[in-house]
Amino acid sequence: MALYQVAAGILERAQRKEGAVKGLVYESGYKNIKQLYALVCETLRYSSILEGIINRTNLLREEKKLKMNVAKVLVYDILFGKGLKCGGVWKMIARKHQARLKADLARLKVKKKVSCNEDLLAPAAGAVKAQALPRYIRINTLKTNAENVIDYFKRQGYGYLGRASSLQELGRLSGKHFLMDLHLPDILVFPPRTDFHKNYLYTAGHIILQDKASSLPAFLLNPSSGSHVIDACAAPGNKTSHLAALLKNKGKIFAFDMDTKRLSTMSTLLLRAGVTCHQLANEDFLKVEPSDPKYSSVRHILLDPSCSGSGIVDRLNELTDDDGSSSAVRLQALASFQRKVLSHALRFPAVEHLVYSTCSVHQEENEDVVRDTLQENSTFRLVNALPPWPQRGLPVFPGAGCCLRASPTETLTNGFFVALFERKKGGEALLPGGTCKIAEQADNDEQVEKTEGHPLSAAKKRKKKKKSQQAPLEKIQKSETF
Repeated sequence: MALYQVAAGILERAQRKEGAVKGLVYESGYKNIKQLYALVCETLRYSSILEGIINRTNLLREEKKLKMNVAKVLVYDILFGKGLKCGGVWKMIARKHQARLKADLARLKVKKKVSCNEDLLAPAAGAVKAQALPRYIRINTLKTNAENVIDYFKRQGYGYLGRASSLQELGRLSGKHFLMDLHLPDILVFPPRTDFHKNYLYTAGHIILQDKASSLPAFLLNPSSGSHVIDACAAPGNKTSHLAALLKNKGKIFAFDMDTKRLSTMSTLLLRAGVTCHQLANEDFLKVEPSDPKYSSVRHILLDPSCSGSGIVDRLNELTDDDGSSSAVRLQALASFQRKVLSHALRFPAVEHLVYSTCSVHQEENEDVVRDTLQENSTFRLVNALPPWPQRGLPVFPGAGCCLRASPTETLTNGFFVALFERKKGGEALLPGGTCKIAEQADNDEQVEKTEGHPLSAAKKRKKKKKSQQAPLEKIQKSETF
């Protein structure tokens, strides 16, 4: 019985975004890691199918003590797995309803005109197609540096191939070879499924297992050492630890989250990462008063609100009805919340830069939220973030190309969206019709000086080459602003 209880607990923690599934499995202490990991992953793959079957058969109504996540892992093993692996009360309950569950699955296959279970997993429109992505790790510069980490991996038998020059290089990695990422500093790239959960560098907090796209928000916000920053929806904490590394643990991070358990998990992660400049608050960010004097020095806000999670590879699109169609109602509810929290964040009087990000592929949660917010708030404009990035925002409003998108096919990452807002200086405004207005060169030069570690724009690179042909990783002209 322990297997199903532990698996259900991991599903619940994953839903609360307390960590990545593999990490939660390793932290569980369960003796058969491979068995547990396979059960959790497969249950997630069939999650919406399982939930539909459970609801249609009224399983939870008839078995009051049975919770949804326990029901999911039980029903998965009955219908899609190798049969129930444990005894006890759960086995008795599941077998009692086995015939009805199998009959409902058969009717679902007929309805969808499929003959095998795998065919039920055809992705809905907009869902991310699962594929093996490179394993990204972020070097935690609070505890170490790139040179030391690279040397450590070399001593473990890995072959370092230098800095990547193209995405194709990242996609060709195999065996025990690794690269430095071509877009972001302090990101190392390994072949898919390389496992570091038992590696000393991970357990000691010297490296963070974080997808490259998830590293974009803090990198683009780029607060200088000593700054005051708000991380509005902070748990599970990878972005918070990234901010702390950029701050060099100097200044202050106000980190908010409403879920006590998520904050507890986050506290453990930040302790392992050596973060000391944070102030955790079990509080609804929407209820935080922007005029509170304690936030008077906050000039940077990172906002990564609750979203559909539709960009996460290997996660079956959760925004589906029983027939697999997209749930417009839930998307609208999410987008409404996202607009509300973004507008609230822009009310902080001293904020100069704000990053809005989601792990969603849906326009409703991304470009539409940004467009609506800009229409209501003329004080801010978009920054053309990281010009070398290959995938941009959908062209649904003037300047949407300033935003970044990420996807397995275009950037070899999870699906992601990032927009960087900047407060306009006095007298600045968009030209009639929303036409782009380029910032003054002095503003660009000032941003270049402040953003160590970003690749320069093409124009800036040409000027720089006159002084040096060998600059390895230079500063970025981070913005043409809109």
